[in-house]
Amino acid sequence: MKYSISYLISLQFFGFRFSGWQKQTNAKTLHDIVDKSLSFVLGDAIYKTIGVGRTDAKVSANSYYLQLFTNVILEEESFVELLNANFPPDFRAISMQEVDRSFNIIKVDKIKEYHYYFSFGEKNHPFAAPFMVNIDEVLDIDVMKKGANLFEGEHYFHKYCTRPSEKTIFKRVIDTCEIVENDILVANFFPEKSYVFKVKGKGFLRYQVRLMMATLFELGKGNLDLQFIEDSLKEDNDRLFMRNNAPSSGLQLYNIELNV
Repeated sequence: MKYSISYLISLQFFGFRFSGWQKQTNAKTLHDIVDKSLSFVLGDAIYKTIGVGRTDAKVSANSYYLQLFTNVILEEESFVELLNANFPPDFRAISMQEVDRSFNIIKVDKIKEYHYYFSFGEKNHPFAAPFMVNIDEVLDIDVMKKGANLFEGEHYFHKYCTRPSEKTIFKRVIDTCEIVENDILVANFFPEKSYVFKVKGKGFLRYQVRLMMATLFELGKGNLDLQFIEDSLKEDNDRLFMRNNAPSSGLQLYNIELNV
């Protein structure tokens, strides 16, 4: 069906109780909840929605975009208020704007920034579990910081991807990659000290950020060295993906810059 109007909606969501963005059979997904809320707000109006990308189960987003196609003219500010009134507590609509019908949320140039929150040592308060991952062992944060920096630039990420297709492009550019002390996500039940792995780039492969984080955990434990990471990013790497995947609950899609 052809639609006459297209809107871009900015969202935030807490993904811990969901099986990711993409609709699935017999699973509660973020896209399902958004469409159910829209169906209630729009009534009998026909519409279609496309998200800016997939997210893994339990992953949250401080910044996410949805493209809404419809034939109904909507007053943007009041529609955002109405949508929020019908969203469950773990969703929030931030803004909405009309975009050209030729706009394609999947193909448009975008920069994504992911954050992965973690701590180590003494077990965290249970309330922290949906927000950050705790590693029992002591981690060498200084060497992990050096390892994170090695991911910056243009590299071959065969080892940091699962289930690629024949068309998957492994040569990617990471704009920035670092580990810093966490002063972004705070709560009185968080540990006294925690960290955030921050990575920013144009596009990421399936599980790429979590596989990178898992590798840095192994580096921090002393099971891998910096040379391993350097070699893993070369064109002639063995192309066998890393087996350890960091838990998804620590991952957050922090920001998306769209070329609108």
